[in-house]
Amino acid sequence: MERSGNSILITGGGSGIGRGLAEALHKLGNQVVIAGRRQQALEETTAAHPEMKSLTLDIEDREAIGSFAARVAGEFPALSVLINNAGIMRAEKLLAQQADLADAEATVATNLLGPIRLTAALLPHLKKQPRATIMNVSSGLAFVPLALTPVYCATKAAMHSYTQSLRYQLRATKIEVLELIPPYVATHLMNGTDDPRAMPLGQFITEVMEILKQQPTPPEICVENVKRLRFAAESGHYEAIFQGMNGAMAGPD
Repeated sequence: MERSGNSILITGGGSGIGRGLAEALHKLGNQVVIAGRRQQALEETTAAHPEMKSLTLDIEDREAIGSFAARVAGEFPALSVLINNAGIMRAEKLLAQQADLADAEATVATNLLGPIRLTAALLPHLKKQPRATIMNVSSGLAFVPLALTPVYCATKAAMHSYTQSLRYQLRATKIEVLELIPPYVATHLMNGTDDPRAMPLGQFITEVMEILKQQPTPPEICVENVKRLRFAAESGHYEAIFQGMNGAMAGPD
């Protein structure tokens, strides 16, 4: 991915990793459009960076995605980079779930179906560009799940698999497909901003931007902090890492 001269759409761009990426890429001279469902977060970000643009999008709403994609393509005809970053993370006690599975369904719709639908809607536009990039944000938890958040981890594992297939199917096009695999980063996702175990957001963004300097860009963007999870199975330490992260699962609580 070229680091400058792009027109970039970032979902979930009003806070956390999305905002960090938006600010770093904007600083490099890219046109950045952030999207999300929280208008206040979008406005706070664009107020700090007036050249950024923002659009409201509820990524969970399947009916809204087609019209949103048409609007983006119409207002930003040079759009060449899609970063699927929006996501939610909710703790779930599987033995005490509500019958309607509202949290699970919202997580799947936001973290998995939303990016798939938005990618499909924007793919015809991206194919017209001289070069284009789709970056999907998964998680280190795609490779070693945190049992407290089972559906979140499952959606991120699915995004990893989907990204591999998307990359293969687009191999003959001018669209590169990247996967950003964050570790536990200090954001408002699951109230991690004050957790000393979380990687500082600024440090994470700095390392990501350094990796993006590499040409060609690695298909998987992994900072050092996430490699222990990403390669847990390959290293032969999966079970030890899983147990260390989750504790002994002796019985229901």
